[in-house]
Amino acid sequence: MDVRITVLAENSVVVPFNVIGEHGFSAFIETPEFNFLFDTGQGKALLNNAIALKKDLSSIKFLYLSHGHYDHTGGMVELLKVKSPLTVYAHEGIFLKRYWFKGGIKKYIGIPFEKSYLESLGAQFVHEKEFREIEKGVYSSGEVERKTEFEKVDAEMKIEDESGKLVQDELMDDFSLAVDTPKGLIVILGCAHAGIVNILNHFINKTGRKEIYAVIGGTHLGFASEKQIEATLEVIEKYNIQKLGASHCTGLEISAKLYNKLKDRFFFAGAGAVLEV
Repeated sequence: MDVRITVLAENSVVVPFNVIGEHGFSAFIETPEFNFLFDTGQGKALLNNAIALKKDLSSIKFLYLSHGHYDHTGGMVELLKVKSPLTVYAHEGIFLKRYWFKGGIKKYIGIPFEKSYLESLGAQFVHEKEFREIEKGVYSSGEVERKTEFEKVDAEMKIEDESGKLVQDELMDDFSLAVDTPKGLIVILGCAHAGIVNILNHFINKTGRKEIYAVIGGTHLGFASEKQIEATLEVIEKYNIQKLGASHCTGLEISAKLYNKLKDRFFFAGAGAVLEV
């Protein structure tokens, strides 16, 4: 084994014993040299599922946060009870005050904790904006350039400006991770707010690798047009991606469509799912 990725938190479950689902995402990544965690879900499933799936959260070298939404960061307090101090890689904008606003309904969707509180529990934040190899063979996307015309930021997602007014959230903190393996890159997505095509092209350009073996995580295709879905499938074929593990914001309907297109190259990356290379 070079890399094993186990989904610890996701909207659904794919194993029958003691694992629970929640809206969100978290994955436990094991390599021969070290383990690390990608996102924490909302926090209700993380510790329960880590125990059920026999994954030792105290063994992780670092936490990587894909962006500052509650369903990817809400488990941080519970995690810091198990592992502290802990290096946390994330964009500096993750603590923006974020809201979902539609039809007059306003709901807070940002990180549910103050930075100072998390730091008091042992979180040691490393804030960056640029692409970087954070460990040998592990690449942080940094800010992803938005080049495609069909991948749009959600109009319902807002941030508070200095005056307290709600303005469009461009979600520039949307980070993804790539892990190098002999078969090619494995790209791990949180929600892919930057656009999955933008993200895949970004990693190919930045790493110089020509092969993407697998993609796992939230694709944000649950909100996509047919044009975007077809363009995404074209890129999957272009890079000869062998495994697509769709999660979270992909949605059940789009996941079913992807399965029908990709057949055994597709898998449902619910809580308990494992991708091993």
